Amino acid sequence: MKASAFLYPWDVNGDPEAASRMAGLGVPQVTLASAYHSTRALTPRHPRHRIVTASHAAVLYPVEEARWEGRSLRPYAAGEWAAGDAYGAAAAELAEAGLEVHTWVVLAHNSRMGAEHPSTSVVNAYGDRYPWAPCIAQPETRAYLVDLAAEAAVRPGARGTELESLGWYGLAHLHAHDKIGGVGLGDAGQYLMSLCFCAVCLDGYAEQGVDGGELAVAVREALDPVWRGAVASDGGWAGVEKLLGAEPAAATRVWRDGVARTLQEAAVSAVRTAAPAGFQVLLHADPVSYHCGANAGVDPLHILSVADGVVVPCTGGAGLLTPFAEAGREGAPVLAANFTVVSGMGGGPDTLAADAEHAVSLGATELRLYHAGLASDGDLEVVRSVVAGLG
Repeated sequence: MKASAFLYPWDVNGDPEAASRMAGLGVPQVTLASAYHSTRALTPRHPRHRIVTASHAAVLYPVEEARWEGRSLRPYAAGEWAAGDAYGAAAAELAEAGLEVHTWVVLAHNSRMGAEHPSTSVVNAYGDRYPWAPCIAQPETRAYLVDLAAEAAVRPGARGTELESLGWYGLAHLHAHDKIGGVGLGDAGQYLMSLCFCAVCLDGYAEQGVDGGELAVAVREALDPVWRGAVASDGGWAGVEKLLGAEPAAATRVWRDGVARTLQEAAVSAVRTAAPAGFQVLLHADPVSYHCGANAGVDPLHILSVADGVVVPCTGGAGLLTPFAEAGREGAPVLAANFTVVSGMGGGPDTLAADAEHAVSLGATELRLYHAGLASDGDLEVVRSVVAGLG
């Protein structure tokens, strides 16, 4: 079974042992970030640093200026944490060590863009903006995301890409020092707090026969007993319908699902147009289309007709693979089970062998290991033995 490990360029650049260490892990592929959100990352083996602070979302290579000239929304260059062509330098070292390199592209997740261009952000029913979450219904934002996908995915020498956050982002987000857990929000509450009420989305709801202003009032009224702890906000889609009502809930989902689907189609098409033959395009995905976040909510049958496959979060259990396996399609789509292998981040390298076996039984065709740059030596040693046993 093919396995790939995630890496950042700063895990490799400046560390002469990094590429050979990765090759020694036994994985044939590395998924290397080329466009990434702000983060503070551990580098436990690097000879020059232990912590890298990426202060804003950025591309980790020089942009194609002709593509972005005159546009208000454009990628931000990285700071000293990934200066110049940090991606290109790391990719070259990894390839020289015999590893196949695929790009890792984070799209609709950009706090700096939201801070500098507030009108691009998701606006909730209370009027609060989520600067980390671009509204993917807005035409200018969509154009930016499609072009970013094509440029960041198709880097020199890359054999494929994994597109993360290619869909709606909402309330749930590890943003700065998060203090939003005081009231537990289940699936339904998260959805209602993630609905966007920008001008474009208001028009979108109107197209579905729903007045956006009245919908915002309905959302606030539905959430009022949740804030007071009088009503639970879980129960999946049935919980959303219970809080908001079946008809308005359905209208929001028709609008949002359509926006996400067409964006995914456009982005994958743009990548294919820019890429050489045989270039693999995968999406980080959740099989529940109304879910928000890095693993974009999708319709399994639809997305497997658009992309070459999906990368599915499996650390908490591999059940999300099942809807994709059941959807299937001709051409053997990639169903990559993504496991966190960093003990300190809640991962389970010690159970990886059993977890991988279970994932295979549910339809997984590949593994993803998150994240080789963040893991301790002990975690990597366990991973190495598991990968060797995969054959």
